[in-house]
Amino acid sequence: MSKLTSFHKIGITGKPGSQAAMETVAALGKQLIADGKAVFMPRRHHEEIVIDGINEVAFESLGEVCDLVIVVGGDGSMLKTARALVDSRIPLLGINRGHLGFLTDIRPTEIDTRIPPILEGEYTLEDRFLLHAEVYRGEEIIGSSCAVNDVVLYPGEIARMISFELYMDKQFVYSQRSDGLIVSTPTGSTAYSLSGGGPIMAPETDSVVLVPMCPHTLTSRPITANRKRIIDLVISEANPHTPQLSCDGQVIISLQPGDRIRIKQYPIEMRLVHPLDYDYFEVLRSKLNWGQKL
Repeated sequence: MSKLTSFHKIGITGKPGSQAAMETVAALGKQLIADGKAVFMPRRHHEEIVIDGINEVAFESLGEVCDLVIVVGGDGSMLKTARALVDSRIPLLGINRGHLGFLTDIRPTEIDTRIPPILEGEYTLEDRFLLHAEVYRGEEIIGSSCAVNDVVLYPGEIARMISFELYMDKQFVYSQRSDGLIVSTPTGSTAYSLSGGGPIMAPETDSVVLVPMCPHTLTSRPITANRKRIIDLVISEANPHTPQLSCDGQVIISLQPGDRIRIKQYPIEMRLVHPLDYDYFEVLRSKLNWGQKL
């Protein structure tokens, strides 16, 4: 297999306030500088890390000045970085300092052996699509965000249900009373959607899945639909409280009765870098404790 483009200008970002993540960021930064790479870090890291030779930039500028960004942390750190930098099409590589780490392939103890081959062009690239949610109040957009994993409509209060209508490509699908709805990408199918009873979708799957949360009916089941469909959720005027919308559990938008949420595919995809031996189903087996091969 021929090598891909090598990387020379490397951005490193980690979870702020995490001692473990910052230790790995520091070790990785020193290693890359010793290897002759140009290393860039967000300004916020300089409050916790002092390394000679590091270039300080704004977090949002990493995609403009680097040809690879390495994310040190868990999936939450990767989700935040992906949303912020997706428009630059910068490739992202993850070092796991979180819990499950579905999006972070490399262990901290492997940076000496696994990172150098990747930087020299021994890797695979994978594109994954995002969703984009817009909230309309009348004709005005009052909030919007991208989502790598999922867009979730939920009550915002414990033990309260939401009434809403679902449309796809302007066709009425159903009205529902439930604890909400998860609209998930294949990337997010191993996250909240999985907990709600949704299917696991391989990354190359060209669909989204809509998973009802505790629906007040026995016949409501998850629905898969092509990712190019436009999904509209209309909040019933009868709701006595104000539900909320979350994107990746990190961006929260407060809603009112009558608001309309439009969800569609984001036009730019995120790019993930994997080691050559990356195996999606091996990741599932190890993270979800599936039975091993006899």
